[in-house]
Amino acid sequence: MLRYPAHFEAAKEGGFVVTFPDIPEAITQGESVEDALLHAADVLESALDYYIEEGLPIPAPSKPKRGQHLVELPASYTAKILLLNEMAAQKVRPAELARRLKVTPQEVTRLIDVHHTTKIDGIAGALKALGKTMEIRAI
Repeated sequence: MLRYPAHFEAAKEGGFVVTFPDIPEAITQGESVEDALLHAADVLESALDYYIEEGLPIPAPSKPKRGQHLVELPASYTAKILLLNEMAAQKVRPAELARRLKVTPQEVTRLIDVHHTTKIDGIAGALKALGKTMEIRAI
């Protein structure tokens, strides 16, 4: 799963301000570290939604620096981001992916929609159509 490093800075009025070095659009705050982490996960997904809507490549997370917290994206969201980034890298549009998968363009639209529930096999199949293999590990 993708884990993005987050910088927590104590706010003058209390609580913490959270920023992401890799995703500068994602900024939030919380009253405690736990509260800030909850808000951080939400704002990270919202910022990445913006990247997706604008067709921008989604930056890979950098290595965390000392004192940074890691904010983890859900597995399904991560898998779809990896698929979208691979499609962008290969300049494969959804219609072309649909042709390769022998499915309708609407099915690919649902497949790449990060807010639509998709079976992992569908994402793995799409990556295979792009010449990639999905690996899943428990560590």
